[in-house]
Amino acid sequence: MTETPQHVTTAHRGWQEVAPRIWVRANAAFAVNTGLVIGDERALLIDTGAGPGMAQEIYDAVRMLTDLPLTAVNTHAHFDHYFGNALMLANGVEDIWATAGCAASIRENGNSQRPQAADAEPEMAVAMGGNTELAEPTKLVEDAPVDLDLGGISVTLFHLGRGHTDHDLLVGAGDVLFTGDLVEQGADPAFEDAFPKDWIRTLGKIAALEDLYTVFVPGHGKPVSVDFITTQMNKMRTAVAVTRSAMDQASVDMTKAIPILPYGPDQSRALLTRLRTLARWRWLQK
Repeated sequence: MTETPQHVTTAHRGWQEVAPRIWVRANAAFAVNTGLVIGDERALLIDTGAGPGMAQEIYDAVRMLTDLPLTAVNTHAHFDHYFGNALMLANGVEDIWATAGCAASIRENGNSQRPQAADAEPEMAVAMGGNTELAEPTKLVEDAPVDLDLGGISVTLFHLGRGHTDHDLLVGAGDVLFTGDLVEQGADPAFEDAFPKDWIRTLGKIAALEDLYTVFVPGHGKPVSVDFITTQMNKMRTAVAVTRSAMDQASVDMTKAIPILPYGPDQSRALLTRLRTLARWRWLQK
C-alpha cells in the first residue's frame, strides 16, 4: 500500500505542493498541518495553529507564496487548529469559517484547553500577551455545504458526520481533501472527545469520495491515498468491536483489552474510556 500519493511535489519554503494551487505546511509544533489554496482573487488558509507565535510563522509563510486577501478555516475546535485565530484576524484575515458546533465548542471549552499549548505557546496558555484571546469563527457552515470561489479554483466546506469530534469540517479543493483530524498519519487517532462508532461511518463516507479526491491531507502527518483511509477505518472497526465485547463481559476487567487493541496503550485507554462514557450517557438518556 502506498500511503503518500505519488504526485505530491517537493517542499518550497516549508510548503509542499500537493496539487496545482494547493499547498500543505507541516508545522513543527504539535506536528499539525496547515493547508493553503491559492486562487486568482483570494487564498484560503486551513487551520491557524496553536497560538500567536505559531500563527505568525504560518502567516509569514503564506505571504512568501501570495499577497492575496486571505480567508481561513478551522477544521475543528482543538487548540492546535484554532488558537491562532486572533493573530490571523489582527493581520487582516477577512473571515474564519467553521461549523456551528466548532464555534460552540470554542465558547464552551476553549479556556480549558489552554494548558495544552504551554510547551509551544506559554503566553497563550496563561492568556497573557498580544492576540492570546480566543477568537471564534466569523462564518458558519450549518446544514448545507458551502462553496467558496477563490477565482480560478473553488473550495467546498462540508460536514459528513461525527467522528474525531461532533463538528469536523472537511475542505475539498481540486482533487485534494483536507480531512482535519478525522485522518491521522504517523500516530494513532485521538479518541478523547470522539464518537468512535460514528467515526467509522464517516471514514467510510470519506473513502467513498475517491472519485472526487485522490489526495487526502490529514490534520497531522503526510498526505495519504484512499487506501490509507480504508485501513484506518477497518482498524478502528476492529478496535471498537474488541472494546465493546470487553464492555459486554461485566466480569472482565476492561483494561485487559488494551494489549489486543491495534493502538498504543494511551489511545487504547482513551478509546476504552470514551466508549464507556458514551455508553453511560446513552443509558442515562433512556
